[in-house]
Amino acid sequence: GDPPLGLTVHSTDDRAIVGHDESMSTVAEFTIEPFVEGDPGPHVRAAVAVAEAAGLAVDVGPFGTSVEGGTADVLDAVDAVVRAAVANGATRVSLQLTVGR
Repeated sequence: GDPPLGLTVHSTDDRAIVGHDESMSTVAEFTIEPFVEGDPGPHVRAAVAVAEAAGLAVDVGPFGTSVEGGTADVLDAVDAVVRAAVANGATRVSLQLTVGR
């Protein structure tokens, strides 16, 4: 299919991108806007639900949400998490990945 949200895909195999190692953990940190501390909107709740359904460890903090899991699992879930946020009203999603943690 089409690359997610207009991104350019250089490889269709995430293992080629990250040097796949089943024991490697990856953390994805999201800030989903609009942002209201203590009152996550439907765009945040939808993204969290998708990450939880993917079996990732989810930590909702005061300024963002982090998810952690195996590298392949996190990379597979990122597209769905961002799409869920946007579909439920997010106007901006900032994402940072830390691979091999």
